[in-house]
Parts: sequence; structure tokens; C-alpha cells
Amino acid sequence: MSEHQEEKKEITRRTFLKMMAGLGLAGLGGMTALPGKARAAQYAGGYVAAGGQGWLPYQYNVPGDWQAQVRGRVPIDDDNPSIVRDDNKCILCGQCLETCKHVESVFGYYKLPIVDKTICIHCGQCSLNCPTGAISERSNVADVLQALQDKSKFVLAQTAPATRVALGEEFGLPPGSWVAGQQVSALRGLGFKAVTDTVFTADLTIMEEATELLGRIKGKINKPLPQFTSCSPGWIKFCEYFYPDLLPHMSSCKSPQQMLGALAKTYYARRNNIDPASIVSVSIMPCTAKKFECSRPEMDAAARYWNKPGLRDVDYVLTTRELAQLLKARQINLTQLPESDYDRLLGEGTGAGIIFGASGGVMEAALRTAYFSITGQKPPAQLLNFTPVRGLQGVKEAAVDIPGAGTVKVAVCQGMASGRQVLEAVRRGQAPWVFVEFMTCPGGCISGGGQPRSAVPPTDEIRQKRAAALYSADQRWPKRDSFENDEVMALYKDFLGHPLGELSEKLLHTEYLSRAKELKPVTVKIAPAASRA
Repeated sequence: MSEHQEEKKEITRRTFLKMMAGLGLAGLGGMTALPGKARAAQYAGGYVAAGGQGWLPYQYNVPGDWQAQVRGRVPIDDDNPSIVRDDNKCILCGQCLETCKHVESVFGYYKLPIVDKTICIHCGQCSLNCPTGAISERSNVADVLQALQDKSKFVLAQTAPATRVALGEEFGLPPGSWVAGQQVSALRGLGFKAVTDTVFTADLTIMEEATELLGRIKGKINKPLPQFTSCSPGWIKFCEYFYPDLLPHMSSCKSPQQMLGALAKTYYARRNNIDPASIVSVSIMPCTAKKFECSRPEMDAAARYWNKPGLRDVDYVLTTRELAQLLKARQINLTQLPESDYDRLLGEGTGAGIIFGASGGVMEAALRTAYFSITGQKPPAQLLNFTPVRGLQGVKEAAVDIPGAGTVKVAVCQGMASGRQVLEAVRRGQAPWVFVEFMTCPGGCISGGGQPRSAVPPTDEIRQKRAAALYSADQRWPKRDSFENDEVMALYKDFLGHPLGELSEKLLHTEYLSRAKELKPVTVKIAPAASRA
């Protein structure tokens, strides 16, 4: 193809909609699925411009008779740390808009023009719902490859719970296939010098978070109830944008990813006599928002610990999809690998940490440890299979009777549109809960924005199979409570001291700030939580 032909092809692809909209030809009405009047009725009887209510570029916001499927797209900044868009693949179907507005309640919930950067919580749900693959994660594959090839670097990996029940789908295995051991072997085959488990710091998070919750309940910590979980970075940024007045409810615990990153360059470096500046910390995550999270300025605990400016606790994040791409590029077939164990240091996990990957898992794990902390007894069978907080409902509520604490009421939210219901109840002072779990993505991390696109749009059937695999692992695991993790207990004994201790506060906790100045919110009526639970 000649250069002139290629240029002509490119122009035709990119300008077709603009040219035809400008012509306003009546003959184009034959392209629509519904007559103009019937389609107008879908919009409550009012006239709607071809592209919507005025947020789109001018060329699409003109009178026309286009098929309803051509509705535009979400704005994405060029320097977005989590997601990118290939304009050549975008067909303006509007699926990203539907997701951002109705699943995450971000787009359309602020006034235009925007104050500074495009409003984005980096969840990547738009990428899962994009039928052409135009939206994808911002790739860090080249960065990681470069680090692996540098003999002076000690490249360390950590893997999130949800990746081990989804990575196999990229290699032809059924959804929910358990590939934890093969994933460890694959990472070692790529050249990682250490493979640690984010489940370890999920257990550590529970120890810190449950202690914080009990401190709030007993009045020893002067922060309000209910306490909000803080594992999901998309949720945290959402709260910073839209509900900054409720940030005091947020747990100060960092996410398991960031806790392990901080420990890798402090505790792990000390134990193994490794220069922390030589460690390259890589996370294998189901989540595109983790790429944003690791870049947050406050995520530099190791730099402050060693007084070495420039150290980042986590250097790079690879999504599940990116890891699959890297393995295929190196011709490593996951299905043909033997199972391997995680490293002994930062590698032990319990069933409670494993279920972090499913919506409700953080809550269930926390309740098990809270019960033990209050009563001194192991949690009853009810809390080892706490079904009220499991499942794919947008908002779930439950109550647990704990001797010495009475009835403890909790809530679990997945998807920020559902989260708004609970947040509005807290704002009104009508929240009966003491603890609330928020997950940005429907189903939790098992359906994070970086997970395999095994169905477009994602289906509940696939979410359920991935979640079921995590719960099945919890049931068969020899230790099911975070306080049973021997490595976590050794970490406290040898390094941290105790939960919420001085060093724990420095390495494992943080605070978040309002982003309200970055947007002008709109007033939106939110249905009460109970009506959609």
C-alpha cells in the first residue's frame, strides 16, 4: 500500500462520522434501527442531539438521525497512568460511557468544564466493556523486561489473590481455574529473583484494620464510625473526589499491594542484606487503578525509612492481561508448568487473605479476626462461611453477634454507583453499620479492569466462577484466619512490634486528602441503600 493510499485510508476511517453528520442527509435515516419518533420516545419524549447532551465534541453534537449505538466515549487524558485508548479502534459505541456513568457513577456526576485533569478513578471497567479493545491498560511490560535484563537489579514480584483464578483463561483454561503454583513457576521462569504473595499482606492488612476498628469502637481512636475499608484505590480516589467530608471514616491502612511494597524494601531488604535501591518491586494485579496507586506521592515509606529520596515502594504494576502477554512473548505456556511455592519470606497466606479477591471477602476476613480479638476464641463456623456478605448484589448488609461487643452491623458495596447509596446514608447520619467494605469493581478484584476479557461485556457467570474458586481455596486451606499466619506473627515479633505500633504506622498506614477542588459536583438523587440491597 502506498503512502498516499495509507493516508487516504486513515482519513476515511477517522473523519467518516464527522463528514456525514455535517451533511445532514435525510437518506441516512435508513441506517437507524428505530424510526426517529420512536427513538425520541426513548428519551422521555424530548429532543436529544445526535451525540447526547453537549459533552461531546461539536461535530457529533448536531441534529441528526443516527443509530442509537453511536453515542461517543469517555474522555481519557494522554498521561493517565492506568488506561490508554487507541483512537483507531474506537467506534463511539458508548459502552465506556454507560459503564463510567451507571456502574461507577463518575461520568456525568460533575459539571463541565472540568477544573484541571479529566476526572478518572482508574478502575479500567471501561476497558472490560469496550467491544473493540480500544481501551486498555497503560503497559509496563517493557519497563519490567528492562529491569529483568539488568543484572544489577533484584526484581521481586508479588501476586494478588484474584490473578490466580483468572490468568489461566488467557491460556484456554475455564474461568476460575486455580493456577497459583503455575503462576509462581512462570514468574521464576521470566527471571524474577523472588516471588512473594500479596495474600501475606492481605492477612497483615486484616491485623491492622481489625485493630483500628476495635480502637474506634472502644473510643481509643478518635475517628468516626462506620470505618471504611481502604484496599481498593479506585474507591479511595472516588471518595476523595465526591465524598471528601467522609474521609475521616476511611481506614488508614494502605492496600496489601502497598504494604508488601514497603516491606519488600525495608524488612525483606534487611533480612536478606540487599540494597533497597537495587530492588525493583513488581506487582501482578487484576486492577488498573493499582498503576495509579503505586505512583501516589505518599507511597514512599521505604524512602522515608532509609532516608533515600526517590525510592518507590512499588515500582511497576502488571495486570493479569499484561503478565499473559509477557509469558506468551517469552513462549512460556502456563498450562505446561509445574506448581511451585511462594518464597518463605512474605509468602505465607491464609484462606482469609485469599478471599480478599472477591466482594465481601475483606469484610468476612476482618470479622473473623475481630471476633478472635474481642473474645479470645476462634470464630464460629458461621464466620467461616459468612454468606450474607458474599454474592454480586450491589449493596449487602449483615449482622454478627459477638460476645462482649453485641450485634455488629456491616455493609458491603461493589461498584461506586452502589457505594453512593451507602455513602449518602452515612452523610445523612442514618448509617447503622460499624464497618463498610467498598470495592470499585462489580464482584470485587476478580473482575478488576486488568483481568482477562473472557466475555465482553463481563458476565456474572464468569465473576461467580472466579469468586467460587477463591472461596473453595479458603475452605480447603489449612489456616483460614489471618491471626494464624505464622509469618505475619514473626514480622510483628522481629520487626514491627505490634498492630498500630510506631513502625507499623510509618510503613503500613497513610492518610488521604480531598480532591474536591478538581471538580464541580452535580446534585444527584440517590436511592436509599435498603431499596437496592
